[in-house]
Amino acid sequence: MVESPVVYAAVVLLLAGVFPAVAARYPARLFEVLPPIVLAYAASTALAMAGCWRAAPGIDGVRTAILAHLLPALVFLMLVRCDLRAVAALGPRVLGAAACSTLSIIAGVIVAWLLWRPWLTTDGWQVLASLGATWIGGTANLVAVSRAIDSPADTVSLALVADTVCYTGWVLLLFASVPLAGRFNRWAGAVDSASVVAGPAVPRAERLVPADAAVWLGGGLLVGAAAEAIAGMLPAFGVLTPTSWTLLIVTAAGALAASTPLARLPGSDSVASVLLAVVVVTMASSATLDGLTRAPAFVAAGATILAIHAALMVAAARLFRLDLALCGVASLANVGGVGSAPVLAAAHAPSLAPVGVLLGLLGYVVGTPVGLALAALLPRLGGGR
Repeated sequence: MVESPVVYAAVVLLLAGVFPAVAARYPARLFEVLPPIVLAYAASTALAMAGCWRAAPGIDGVRTAILAHLLPALVFLMLVRCDLRAVAALGPRVLGAAACSTLSIIAGVIVAWLLWRPWLTTDGWQVLASLGATWIGGTANLVAVSRAIDSPADTVSLALVADTVCYTGWVLLLFASVPLAGRFNRWAGAVDSASVVAGPAVPRAERLVPADAAVWLGGGLLVGAAAEAIAGMLPAFGVLTPTSWTLLIVTAAGALAASTPLARLPGSDSVASVLLAVVVVTMASSATLDGLTRAPAFVAAGATILAIHAALMVAAARLFRLDLALCGVASLANVGGVGSAPVLAAAHAPSLAPVGVLLGLLGYVVGTPVGLALAALLPRLGGGR
């Protein structure tokens, strides 16, 4: 049993790094179905459930420090590459599809809560709010919202289980629909986006050097510390706790930084990826077996969210004449994030890949505020069983 804080921190770092490292060097179909970060979370959860470490002041202190200080830095760094002006330049059709996708997921979360709450526990709203955050933004938004509303590790685990199961099926469905684009577009009366959309070039990947990592990590921590200081001076009410204010402030700071020369400096996305893995593994390290029997109901609720999302997107496609590629990319930019949306876009047409990147980044901006709004709304609609 691990009792040393140093050994605990070492295990967290190893788990955060080993799966992405293996996936980068030895690509396999396993990593297409189960991303490295999900495997890292599962491994950390398994070790925690097996009793590999116990609650102790030193270990709890390391865990608290990671979640309190690395998370704001993570949110800031995830948004530095998001150029809102470039997204706006893509035109009303692309932004309209993104808005329809986000709004339909919000509607799906609300309806799923109303339908499934008799089978969910009283804290089920926390799971669905976190699920809404990750299906609008990404895993970082799920972590941010879960942390802001003080969700226990088991509740976060339920959200990630529902996310993994439902996301896998949704991605397969979207890729399977690519050959149907022609018939769908004729039915919707839509023009193929590949022929009219020319998104901005994807930023050129640059080699990260140790100095870049140090600068970005130090800068992210400083921004996070400043946000914490400002949040401490703001009034706390409802879901707007000091943690919520901190995350909203760093979200705004990241969006502003994206319009400055900072966005062209290499390394922010690489450092953010590392921090994301460390934060997720740390959250999983406090999981227990309690509550895992509740997962089936939440998976069903997640499937309901995506079914409503799909129905509303089809209706929006017919109403606003949106083509299948644009609907699919907007959807996966929300549900899957910046990592998977460009792949689907390229399956439709390589020229659409930048659209997937930019819409995925846009999701990071709105995911946390929307997740917090859902956390405030769902309990008002009634509790679970």
